[in-house]
Amino acid sequence: KLHSDLDKGVGTVKYTLSGDGAGTVFTIDETTGDIHAIRSLDREEKPFYTLRAQAVDVDTKKPLEPESEFIIKVQDINDNEPKFLDGPYVASVPEMSPVGAYVLQVKATDADDPTYGNSARVVYSILQGQPYFSIDPKTGVIRTALPNMDREVKEQYQVLIQAKDMGGQLGGLAGTTTVNITLTDVNDNPPRFPKSIFHLKVPESSHVGSAIGRIRAVDPDFGKNAEIEYNIVPGDGGNLFDITTDEYTQEGVIKLKKPLDFETKKAYTFKVEASNLHLDHRFHSVGPFKDTATVKINVLDMDEPPVFSKSMYTMEVYEDTPVGTIIGAVTAQDLDAGSSSVRYFIDWKNDVDSYFTIDATEGTIATNELLDRESTAQYNFSIIASKVSNPLLTSKVNVIINVLDVNEFPPEISVPYETSVCENAKPGQVIQTITAADKDLSPAGQRFSFKLSSEASNKPNFTVHDYRNNTAGIETRRNGYSRRQQELYFLPVVIEDSSYPVQSSTNTLTIRVCRCDSDGTIQSCNVEAIFLPVGLSTGALIAILLCIVILLVIVVLYVALRRQKKKDTLMTSKEDIRDNVIHYDDEGGGEEDTQAFDIGALRNPKVIEDNKIRRDIKPDTLRFPRHRPPAEDNTDIRDFINQRLKENDVDPSAPPYDSLATYAYEGNGSVAESLSSIDSLTTEADQDYDYLSDWGPRFKILADMFGEEESYNPDKVT
Repeated sequence: KLHSDLDKGVGTVKYTLSGDGAGTVFTIDETTGDIHAIRSLDREEKPFYTLRAQAVDVDTKKPLEPESEFIIKVQDINDNEPKFLDGPYVASVPEMSPVGAYVLQVKATDADDPTYGNSARVVYSILQGQPYFSIDPKTGVIRTALPNMDREVKEQYQVLIQAKDMGGQLGGLAGTTTVNITLTDVNDNPPRFPKSIFHLKVPESSHVGSAIGRIRAVDPDFGKNAEIEYNIVPGDGGNLFDITTDEYTQEGVIKLKKPLDFETKKAYTFKVEASNLHLDHRFHSVGPFKDTATVKINVLDMDEPPVFSKSMYTMEVYEDTPVGTIIGAVTAQDLDAGSSSVRYFIDWKNDVDSYFTIDATEGTIATNELLDRESTAQYNFSIIASKVSNPLLTSKVNVIINVLDVNEFPPEISVPYETSVCENAKPGQVIQTITAADKDLSPAGQRFSFKLSSEASNKPNFTVHDYRNNTAGIETRRNGYSRRQQELYFLPVVIEDSSYPVQSSTNTLTIRVCRCDSDGTIQSCNVEAIFLPVGLSTGALIAILLCIVILLVIVVLYVALRRQKKKDTLMTSKEDIRDNVIHYDDEGGGEEDTQAFDIGALRNPKVIEDNKIRRDIKPDTLRFPRHRPPAEDNTDIRDFINQRLKENDVDPSAPPYDSLATYAYEGNGSVAESLSSIDSLTTEADQDYDYLSDWGPRFKILADMFGEEESYNPDKVT
């Protein structure tokens, strides 16, 4: 209620209200100032309201007093029960845990005012789940209440928890939640076989490594605590079997390690032990965590294929053995109780198998064709044996036949030898060491022997010394040899092998007598030593040499003809001297052109002609050369010309005819003056060309040519 001191109760004062909830939650009587709540209040929604009130004049609407502020506080009552905001709960605890083992802590929340009364004081209790678990009434911690709770007996527990306010007193509000508790597994149980003896029946035809049966031990634990390891206890029959664990079913899988045979043993008995892999030391006192059972295996008789006495057969036969010769046999038996007969046949795969046949009843193998070791040294094929009572039951075995060598080739000298002996050789001197080779397959320990043939053993020239290690030495027996008396010696050497039958061959060694120095070093031999195989005669060698000589003669004649043909083409006529002129295609400026070249280099300082006569045309009159005083000798030019003249005289490639060469420089003071026809006299007078004969052999043809023309010229002027 609001009241102003200025209010006289005559209705001149009006009260107004503003602030939180004014008009919606609270209202005021304008005349009396009474404040009323117009709806229910919830402290948990809004614990207090701040309002402002004022008294104003009804007529003037002006405030009579300043605005005043006041707070309306909502007083709490116990209208909210405790709530588990995180429920329902899920928890776990290991089985066999001791009393008081911690499981979980729960918490309930009460929305009432904890500062006012006991409305928010919560107390916890268990409504369902006793006597297995307990809860602390103040903290809400849940713990185990019974010892040795076994997961294998009961695994899941559902506990109902209550939280009550007002300190748990009568009239308080309560809330509940559910806690689902699971006992986790520990390895507290050993594996146990459900029975002490397991019986298995196994066919004798079971393959090695195959599974022949399963046994299982039961472990009530879970997960890795239930993993079991199986082992065969050493004893009767245990070495034929093995056992492993199936990781999905935890069963013991028995496998076969060795083949079974009903005819040998019909039953086996052994023990199998099952134990846990992961042990918990807290439960060792309970006892050993393993169990043992007996396994009895009965072998079942099966109709089996025949069994060969060997896993592989190896036989030997000599080459060229007659067709039909028995070289060996295979044997197979039916080990079943019925003991059926066995039939044999060759597993035909290729044409090689046709070289042999087999007796279907006895199993003997014989040759079907002639064998050649040099063609095929080994044969490999398969023999199949089948039961007469059940031909579908077959077995196979490999047969290897080695073809043995028959001594059919004689030994021979391994390589051709070039043997020589010095003229000054001494008796007993080894001049050659020889070895032998045999085309046959030489067995270990085979040896070759060397000796002279019977006709050569009586001659005192050479002998053969067998070293007994498949080599032999050729030794001299004379004190010196003479090439003039005999240049070649032919030594027949007989070589024998040690196989049966003994094969031998005679090989001829050619020994050449050579001239040597005092140290035995060969200085000259006309023909190198050769080794003559048996059957090559001296006449054949002479014929070969004659053929070689004829070929050489043909080649020499061919080369000579080609050179003669070339010579004829270069010099076609001795009469036409213009063919011998070398054309340079370069026209000079004449005698007066001293800048182009100097022809004085060709002048002969020994001869002087008064008149320069042309050499390239026939002269009209004979003009004698004029003698001029010898000019100053040019030594350099003379030496140069003489050197070039000597080089051409000894040059084998120079043409055998005269030629005219033009030199670019002519020496001064030459008595022969120029050979050029440029400044020759043009008179019709004849000249005497006999001086050309004095110029040497290179001008001989030119001198003969002009001499002949002079003798036949009827108009010659003397």
